[in-house]
Amino acid sequence: MPKISLFILSFLFLGFTAQSDLGIADENSSTAEIPIHDFESLEPLLYTKTNKTHIINFWAMWCAPCIKELPVFEQYQKDHPEVEMLLVSLDFPEDIETKLKPFLKKRGITTDVVLLDDPDANSWIDKIDPNWSGAIPFTIIFNNKERAFYERPFDNNEDLQQEINTTIHPKK
Repeated sequence: MPKISLFILSFLFLGFTAQSDLGIADENSSTAEIPIHDFESLEPLLYTKTNKTHIINFWAMWCAPCIKELPVFEQYQKDHPEVEMLLVSLDFPEDIETKLKPFLKKRGITTDVVLLDDPDANSWIDKIDPNWSGAIPFTIIFNNKERAFYERPFDNNEDLQQEINTTIHPKK
């Protein structure tokens, strides 16, 4: 089955679960800008020349497992400010002001968020990881020497920390 089909099926299956949990836009919406990237402009963010730990999570408001794990990433970022964390939203650009910003504010998400708006998912999914089916949540943990991909949600900070330790500090 083509990867984009799996991506769409994930959207349809998970989307209905999360729709009722969306924030409602109001006068107090976050004023922080959420950059919109196509894959070409996002791709450089997926690599580093330093040994600093980076975590990039692909998610969407319509994905129930994504929503469930957002507090894990938020808390980890607060506890480990030395780690570079980026949440890549796969939501629609036209929903940034009316849905995405209120959603993030309602949940207290202050971790950096960008939105990926690139319709050629079959192309960019393979460029990120040829083994990625396209399902989300999907997380990359990396530095300049190590890289690992996780096509699953993280249950808690200990789960995330264990995978970071396995990826960045593997036992030789």
